[in-house]
Amino acid sequence: MKKDFLSPTEAAKVLKISRQAVIERINHGSLKAEKVGKQYIIALEEIENQKGFNTVTYKQSNFSSLPTTSDKTSIKEILRIVDQNDIRTIQLWFVDILGILKCVSITKGELKDALEHGKGFDGSSVTGFAEAEESDIIALPDPSTFKILPWTTKDYPVARMFCDILTTNGTPYAGDPRHVLKRALARAKKIGFDFMIGAEIEYFYFKSEKNPEIIDEGSYFELIPNDLANTLRNKTVRTLEEMGITMEATHHEVAPSQHEIDPKYTSALKAADNVITCKYVIKEIAQQNGVYATFMPKPLFGFNGSGMHIHQSLFNKDKNAFYDKKDRHHLSSIAKYFISGQLKHAREICSLTAQWVNSYKRLVSGYEAPVYASWAQKNRTTLIRVPMYRPGNEKATRAELRCPDPACNPYLAFAVMLTAGLEGIEKKYPLPDPVEPNIYHMAMEEREKRGLTSLPGNLFEAILETENSQFVKETLGNHIFNRFLFNKRKEWEEYRIQITQHEIKKYLPLL
Repeated sequence: MKKDFLSPTEAAKVLKISRQAVIERINHGSLKAEKVGKQYIIALEEIENQKGFNTVTYKQSNFSSLPTTSDKTSIKEILRIVDQNDIRTIQLWFVDILGILKCVSITKGELKDALEHGKGFDGSSVTGFAEAEESDIIALPDPSTFKILPWTTKDYPVARMFCDILTTNGTPYAGDPRHVLKRALARAKKIGFDFMIGAEIEYFYFKSEKNPEIIDEGSYFELIPNDLANTLRNKTVRTLEEMGITMEATHHEVAPSQHEIDPKYTSALKAADNVITCKYVIKEIAQQNGVYATFMPKPLFGFNGSGMHIHQSLFNKDKNAFYDKKDRHHLSSIAKYFISGQLKHAREICSLTAQWVNSYKRLVSGYEAPVYASWAQKNRTTLIRVPMYRPGNEKATRAELRCPDPACNPYLAFAVMLTAGLEGIEKKYPLPDPVEPNIYHMAMEEREKRGLTSLPGNLFEAILETENSQFVKETLGNHIFNRFLFNKRKEWEEYRIQITQHEIKKYLPLL
């Protein structure tokens, strides 16, 4: 006798998906079911409808106004690659509001359903995500970000995809940092611009995470024979290039045991994904070789800290909107307005570009880090540097923002950087004169005469600036704005009440 209703287990067999995938479809409403006691039953007619389920789901209708590369063809291609390479584990990557990488792993059997409908999870334990009473959210993989992790191919290959985070009704989740950047990019696209970014990622290698014990004593651009760190950098670059991330350069930095890799200039969303991937791979390769890589902005006293200088430009199709051959700096009015917008909002966005207590130990005079909101072409003590124009290289015209560090959340940082620049364009903020003299050596009277504004001196000062910024609030949205500030206030308070070794050494014998 033919059954009119099926259990979730029976439905899973018919649909050739996991039982958990059936339950998730029921939870987010794409599969209708009745509850009898503690069990679900599903009408056979509903199962038949699911067999031909249209893959043009909520993800497409709700993201129609935002940049997206997900489509049905790419999903088919991913399934083919997974079959061909016998990939049994797929990691779904996303970040919390602080930029810390999170992961939900699924099996090959759950992949198709996850690609079409997303993977449900409890967001209440993810920093800045849902409260316990509203914890169910969906991680929807972006098929364009599918990559196999090269170091897993010898045994059982593992792949990864970045995800967009959705609510259970399929709308973008307000706590998703990736969506904040997508929203800012959509605003730029609306007025004809694509935001392009090149990040310089600096970091340190230490013997372990317990103490900042260096593994080399090299300096800027130094090549040391039989150098472990150089070997690690080379392995990292090869691994990243296998994942489709091209490197423009890699080298030793100024401080001992400090290094830099420079992923190739690309679109802002891809650049943010690349920053997260680079950081993960750098740490992975270091760990495989018995050392520790850190993106802590200032781990060593008396040496340069690690920054993440961001090279930025706006493109209109294939044309660099920052370039003007008639201008003496080769900067268009668009570029000047953009830079001026970032200078105006520099103090407000600092808590996003330099988001940790330790970040402000880096932003001090004397270590090639910016302290004042200014711009120049040759001066590397300014906040924004415009590299000198090389004839025939119009596409390289750009503005380098020097306050971010690699410990920031790149999605949120890139979003506020872009919207600050766009406000400058929309309101046509005038660009002040460049400041070419070394600001570190400038007298206070000279700085006041030039109208130079200092960046926040610590995280608390930065929090206060962001707290009063309507511009940042509108960029981030209420959810992330409030929860980010709550987290940062908590971090500052934890730091403020600590008794440091410096205090013990200085005050205990004296007082």
